[in-house]
This record gives sequence, structure tokens and C-alpha cells, in this order.
Amino acid sequence: MTHCRFSCFAIVALIAAIIPARAEEPDPFDVAIPNESLKLPFAKDAPIVFVSRSANKAEWEKLASFWNEDSEMVTDPKTGAKVARRVVKIRVPLGLAGGPAVPNENAMTVAKWELGKKLYFDKILSADNTVACATCHEPKKGFGDSSKTSTGISGSIGGMNAPTVINSAFNRLQFWDGRAASLEEQAQGPVGNSLEMFAGSGDPWTAAVKRLRAKPEYEKAFREVFGHASTRDAAAKAIAAYERTVLVGNSIYDRAEVAMRARVTEEESGKFEFVAADFAKALTAAFTAKDKPALTALGLDIEKDASKTADFGKQLANGRALFFGKARCSNCHVGDNFTDNAFHNLGVGAKENKLPETAYGRFASQSSGHKDPAQVGAFKTPGLRALLDTAPYMHDGSEKTLEAVIDLYDRGGNANEFLDAKMRDIESENAFVRAKAEGKEYTGPKPALFSRGGAPIIPFALKLTAAEKADLVLFMKSLQGDPVDASVADPAWFPKK
Repeated sequence: MTHCRFSCFAIVALIAAIIPARAEEPDPFDVAIPNESLKLPFAKDAPIVFVSRSANKAEWEKLASFWNEDSEMVTDPKTGAKVARRVVKIRVPLGLAGGPAVPNENAMTVAKWELGKKLYFDKILSADNTVACATCHEPKKGFGDSSKTSTGISGSIGGMNAPTVINSAFNRLQFWDGRAASLEEQAQGPVGNSLEMFAGSGDPWTAAVKRLRAKPEYEKAFREVFGHASTRDAAAKAIAAYERTVLVGNSIYDRAEVAMRARVTEEESGKFEFVAADFAKALTAAFTAKDKPALTALGLDIEKDASKTADFGKQLANGRALFFGKARCSNCHVGDNFTDNAFHNLGVGAKENKLPETAYGRFASQSSGHKDPAQVGAFKTPGLRALLDTAPYMHDGSEKTLEAVIDLYDRGGNANEFLDAKMRDIESENAFVRAKAEGKEYTGPKPALFSRGGAPIIPFALKLTAAEKADLVLFMKSLQGDPVDASVADPAWFPKK
């Protein structure tokens, strides 16, 4: 008998190394490859496009409303024929520089938007059919829930204030701790969360998709939009498509900026700076148009207060100067959505200068190998539009009013070892260290505490007067803007076929 040079096991191993293993089949409840023949024909698959004033002023000014039905002549990519098809143009609210970014893999279409809107308001994604996305993110409550923290399935109480969906399409990261990189990723979180939508055993999304597949109307919609049966991937995409249209702008501040730019252009001064008259002009136009939401936000009565535009204009101009100056709000609240999309420790949740581990924020959500100690207790900077609809404030809902928020900032936040540098009196901290090193007396603000490395932590007190606080709050109210359009906010509204 002859002997093989290689054992049978070695031969098998060699073959396995040469021939790549077949890729594991994807979970059919998670993702599916589309069958294009099942999808709506190209000519009937109406796209949604965003039109902003800054990108296309001429077209923007022609649009009569937020949701605008139109038609376009386009080339069918399959046949090469010219076809006329429906298109919906979204008039991006004044003040937002552009429309939301749309991922290539999740193009906006009317059919997808309709499916996403139905899913958003349907309780079918929760394990016991009692909780919908809209339960904690309700249009009538600023796409939040007006509670300190939310109540989910079986009466479970969550640990966070429900962040508003309004303008969330512009967020760089989602959730207060930034653990989701997109609206698509965020939409998947609540379904598997035992404090929100999930109660039971097994895979929550598999169970949710099975419930969807048991509904013929949903299966028809998924096939027409995605070319396959419902999946986790497709449901998340549809919900995200709807949420990208939850937009707010056209505030008194935005209108005052238009007035300012028109004035400066006419004067040919080149000094694009606000004056009280810019706000007064925007207020006068609001009274003429009987714009109740904008005026009510400022505490003005349409019928009685038209003579107060000059005085309110001065207060708003002063509030704006404080916002971008002494009050240092613009250190973090910047851009057309008034957020730097970063994370900061204000000491929210701190008691006796210490943060509980449940308030570790961004640090806790970062993956191992990427933990940044500077992010301990840091939470996302929220945008400031629609503020009056989204109380209470902060990630834990601990501040009931804008006045209380200003008081928090006025004292420099709540002291703790990881207080953000933008909340601290760095100059005084450095002076304290120098004085100690040189053996001199230090006479500045006293440290609230010392870090474990011995560094002094001195919160920066703004020392705002009562009048300044009032003007600052009034300016923040001027960012309120129009309500979310009824085409988006009304659960019963759908475009005519």
C-alpha cells in the first residue's frame, strides 16, 4: 500500500483555502435584493425634490406651498423613451440654507414617503401594538411628547427626554448621545428597545416584519417601493424618508435677516449687520399678514399690539447681540439650524459636582477603542428652532422653561470634573494655577472642584441682568418659525392619486 504525501484533512484544508466560502445568506427579515419587475414603473414612480431659496431663489419663489405637485419630462433609463411623470417639490422653509442630504441608497419618492408616514403613525412596529413612532414624537407636541422622559410599552419609563424630529434631517448624528449615524439607523432603535416598543423574547425586528407581512396593504406597498417583501432595512428607509420632510423655518428672525440684507444692499454699505428696524419690519409684515403663530410666540396680540413693533424690534436686536456676544450662545448654537452638531457637558444631571454613570452621554455610546474621556457627560447640542413646541429642555427634560435654561447657562452650567471647556472660565483657571505655582494670592472666582489630576474647575458665570435675560429669551422665541406643514403633520393627509 502506498502512502499519500498529504493527509485527507490537509487536502480539504488546502481546497478550502483556495476556494472562497460562499457568502452567508442575508436574513430575509432584515434585508432583501429587489426584483425590479415588482416595483412601480419608472413613469409612475414620482420623485420628491427639495427646493431651497439659497440654491434656487427663482424656482423657490414660484412655489405656492410646502408640498407642490408638478410634472417633468424625463428619460426612462430602461427604454430610453421620453416620458412625463409626476414630481413633488418641497419648498424648504426660509432660513434653512438647503434641503436635507439624501443618501444615494434611499432616494426620496412619493410612494416611499407615503409608506414611511403610515409606518410612523402605525403602532404595528411595537410588540403589543400600543406604541408608534408618533407616540413619543407627536406632531401636536413639537414632534416630541412634552414629557420629562417618555413612556413606552407596558408603561415603561425611559431615561431620556424624547428629542424632536423637527429638522433632525440636518443632524450629523442622531439620539442625544449620537449613537446613530443617520435617520435610517435611528429608526431601527426603538423597535428593539424594551423601554420603547419591545416586550417579549426572540428578535424584535423579525417579529415586527412578520406583523407587517401579515398586512396585504403593507406588502403591496413594500413591493411597489422596494421590489420585495417588507424588511427591517426597507422599513427604516421609508420612515427616514418621511422624517426628512419634518422641517421648520420662516421665523421672525429669518424674515428680519431678509429685511437686513435687502436694506444693506439698497444702502450699498456692505455692512451686513442687524439693527432694530430689521426686526421691526419683519414684525410689521407679520401683523399685516395676521401671522398668529409668529406673533403669539413673542407674546404679541394680533389685534392689540401692532404699535409695539419698534420696542420689540429693539429687544430682539439686543437679544440677538447677547446671543452672539455676552451670553456666548453661539459658541455651540450656530448655523441655520443653530447647532454645532457636537457634544458638550453642561453638567446636566450632576449632583454635588458629580455625574452618575447614567449621565455619561457620548462617552458611554462610543465603542471600545474610541472612548474619549473629554466626552464624559457630553450630550448633543440641540437645534433651537420650534423651541416653544419642544419643552421641557435638556436630554433629561430637567429644565421646564427657556428662562430656566438661561439660568443654567448664566451660572456656567452645573460644575463637575468633565465640564465642557466652553462652559468654564479658562482664564481664571489658568490664573489660579499660576498663582499657586508662584506662591501668590489668587483673588478670582473660586474653583467649584478639582479634577482627579488636580486641575481647577471654575464655571464661567455670564452675569446677565434680568433685562438681558428677558431680551435673550425673546430672541430665542423669534426662532420659533411656522408650524410643520399639514401635509407632514396631519396623520390623515396623503396626496391625491
